[in-house]
Amino acid sequence: MITLALSKGRIFDDSLPLLRAAGIEVLDDPEKSRQLILATSQPDVRVVLVRASDVPTYVQHGGADLGVAGHDVLLEHSHELGGAGLALYRPVDLGIARCRMSVAARVGFDYAAAARHGARIRVATKYTHIARQHFAAKGMHVDLIKLYGSMELAPLTGLADAIVDLVSTGKTLKANQLVEVERILDVSARLVVNPAALKLKREPLRALIEAFEAASRVNFEAAP
Repeated sequence: MITLALSKGRIFDDSLPLLRAAGIEVLDDPEKSRQLILATSQPDVRVVLVRASDVPTYVQHGGADLGVAGHDVLLEHSHELGGAGLALYRPVDLGIARCRMSVAARVGFDYAAAARHGARIRVATKYTHIARQHFAAKGMHVDLIKLYGSMELAPLTGLADAIVDLVSTGKTLKANQLVEVERILDVSARLVVNPAALKLKREPLRALIEAFEAASRVNFEAAP
């Protein structure tokens, strides 16, 4: 049995065409079912639904043979484990769930001046390791505030001067009177594989990885 870890939402939806290209159909709709283990058209392949931040943990510790996780999640995971997360095999950038990680601040806050003059600012984010590394490289003094959701509220309530978060279209920022002031990195979803599973289930996993890789080329060719 091959177990693939996915998270609900955009990554799950964007992974379905890749699975179809590999000849695999997910038989249950996670939005209509409470099942956390989903059967597929291949009796030896199943999908487990976990939180996005838990995908690398499930794969690393053998709860899943492979998974799909955002580059942002993988970077945080690696930092939390002191680099041990890098032991995960990452054969393919799938080119799905594309977005960017950026710094955003409320309209009217002069972020450039604060950065230039060495002011100490408060930044809210759930990506504390990535944010710390970014601001350290710029020589900026920041107090990081760990949040898990509703990031846009932080500058509006005075909790923080700025946020570090994922941005796709920028509509949510605009709706909350925030503006993107700095781009940190581009993000897309990656395929991650448990190295031990790759040795024990080499042929079926290799076939699946190659199918994902072939399908992902279409995404990159179609990308603007």
